[in-house]
Amino acid sequence: MHLVIISGSVREGRRSHRVAVYLHRAALSVGHSAEVIDLKACDFPLFRERLLEQREPLPEAVDYAARVAKADGVVLVTPEYNGGYPASVKNAVDLLVDEWKRKPVAICTVSNGSFGGNQAITALVFTLWKVKAWVVAHMPVPHVQESFDEGGAPVDPEIWAKRSGQLIQELSWAMEARRRMEA
Repeated sequence: MHLVIISGSVREGRRSHRVAVYLHRAALSVGHSAEVIDLKACDFPLFRERLLEQREPLPEAVDYAARVAKADGVVLVTPEYNGGYPASVKNAVDLLVDEWKRKPVAICTVSNGSFGGNQAITALVFTLWKVKAWVVAHMPVPHVQESFDEGGAPVDPEIWAKRSGQLIQELSWAMEARRRMEA
């Protein structure tokens, strides 16, 4: 099964990308193929229209859509900003339509505080439901600055292996269920 991990922050000094790097390695370690789509590297402009309605779409946007469409599942890693998720994530979700339909998605929210981005989960779940994505799991990461180093290594590997393992296991189950239903 192939996973796409979307790293949602485009800020300088971002910390959520550390978790995306970690989840990429975790997915590979259990036998999935996986890739990270870094929205900072994509550097998408604010889209005025969904990709399928654009007359001259950016090649980067077409590539992004193809990578999400090809994936068996998606892990969306996002920071929480002021009780919500960043515009970069909203932009990346709203750009696509058919690519999200029945796509198993896991959400990983990240914050510097003790709640781990729980408010962002609520907002993002609603948006993903509207585009008909299948949200199957979530993993909040509190105190990210104390939990993961700059290279994406967890300070407490045992705890994060258990938590990420549960996230990937739930997503794997949903990906297999979808595969069987569409066979």
